[in-house]
Amino acid sequence: MAAPLESSTLALAALRCPRCHQGNLFTYPAYKLTKFADMPEHCPVCGQAYEPEPGFYWGAMFVSYFFAVAVFAVSGVALYYLAGDPPLWVYVSTVAVVSLLSTPLVFRYSRAIMLYLFGGVSYNPTWVARRA
Repeated sequence: MAAPLESSTLALAALRCPRCHQGNLFTYPAYKLTKFADMPEHCPVCGQAYEPEPGFYWGAMFVSYFFAVAVFAVSGVALYYLAGDPPLWVYVSTVAVVSLLSTPLVFRYSRAIMLYLFGGVSYNPTWVARRA
């Protein structure tokens, strides 16, 4: 079991539970491509439900859309300046490859941001102290 992180921003970056900042949000590492989306129903440390209501993560599509636009923009601008405005097929290929490679991380962080911002749960250090 990992030590709790005091900062919610660091806990979000580490993909940990929003209430105890200790439990992992995902069961497997992101590089396990067939299981990168698997989440336990509850936090293994504090028991916090990771899906507050049915269909909760539909809203994560909007967060994912923001990430996709950022990937397109950063890839396009980087190619324009670093590769000297290559042909259109290079832009399309690069954006496609970067999008595919970043899919597990985009998926995970979209869900984590959704849970942290709209899940109705916040860090409770006294809960961790009572349970320790």
